[in-house]
Amino acid sequence: MPVRAVFLDVGETLVDETRDWEAWADVLGVPRFTLLGMLGGVAARGEHHRTVLERLAPGVDLAAADAERRARGLFGGYRPDDLYPDALPCLHALHAAGFRVGIAGNQPAEVEAFLRELDAPVDVVASSASWGVEKPSPEFFLRIAMAARVTPAEIAYVGDRVDNDVVPAATAGMIAVHLRRGPWGHLQADWPAADIAAIRLRTLGDLPAALLARS
Repeated sequence: MPVRAVFLDVGETLVDETRDWEAWADVLGVPRFTLLGMLGGVAARGEHHRTVLERLAPGVDLAAADAERRARGLFGGYRPDDLYPDALPCLHALHAAGFRVGIAGNQPAEVEAFLRELDAPVDVVASSASWGVEKPSPEFFLRIAMAARVTPAEIAYVGDRVDNDVVPAATAGMIAVHLRRGPWGHLQADWPAADIAAIRLRTLGDLPAALLARS
């Protein structure tokens, strides 16, 4: 069955999260290298990313810490220069190829506004915050199918994580695409479960052709 809709994850798929994580290190008063190193360990074990912050600052009020880093100008949300260079060209190429294009990831609602303001032909923008459910929950992927308005077998879901993206997308009956990018993308690429991915990429630049080849 040909692919008719393509949905992409946000963090480490479209957006480089380095600046975000470095701001967390700065507000918690720990070396950036320490935080990023611990992030790699968390990614390798498939743990939730919040584990890094909880271990570095036990008992910290994450909401208050986030407000502080924003007040200090350390991080005020994603900017266009946080996008990976291949992100916008890929979205335009997918649209030009006739795919219904969506973006949906585990993100706060404010990220939706950022994504909608991009110069990109995107049909659907959603987040775990607005849907009230997070990956890898099956409900998240059911919401994608509802938004795509096609059957799961006609949807490709693209993400960097094997545990949060590839496995649940494939389980939902979608075409799972693994992007080897970012700490999770690289560290989980050798997991046996990564073989579930129907397509494995190192750059979004190869995505449109890979999907068209399945049509």
